[in-house]
Amino acid sequence: MLERRGLIQFGGRDVTIVGPDLKPGDTAPEFTATTQDWQDIQVLDSTRGKVRIIAAVPSLDTPVCDRETRRFNEAAAALSDDIAIVVVSADLPFAQKRWCGAAGVEQVMVVSDHKDMDFGAKYGCLMKEVRLLRRAVFVVDRDGKIVYADYMPELGLEPNYDEVLAAAQAALAR
Repeated sequence: MLERRGLIQFGGRDVTIVGPDLKPGDTAPEFTATTQDWQDIQVLDSTRGKVRIIAAVPSLDTPVCDRETRRFNEAAAALSDDIAIVVVSADLPFAQKRWCGAAGVEQVMVVSDHKDMDFGAKYGCLMKEVRLLRRAVFVVDRDGKIVYADYMPELGLEPNYDEVLAAAQAALAR
């Protein structure tokens, strides 16, 4: 598996990123994640036929990830049912369930990559030394093609929500 350094820091130190950076036009790799009820699912298959916004976050228990997930949850209420928003973190499923309940997050699918880091390795988001995901957002069209990909250069930066939502709407219109 591809490993790279010098892309991002965690705690002021360079970390190793496992996996390739994906780009528009690439086929979105299927990945297994764990639901809040500890069920392993194939995420793309479970959202087949929809446009997907997939947001990778380091941990829901941090201010930026909290804000990002809440923002996507609010946006989801105004989007078509043909758009699925998936937030992936390495948090344990019971921690995700507790956080979602406390935050009132019900519009997005929040799943865990903690078991195998399958998503992280396939999408170039796994920070090897700390076993967390770097922040990134992808829009995958109904045919499984990536139409938008953005990796945040610093963990504390949020995605451009307007760009992400516009890319999802454009993919839906195709």
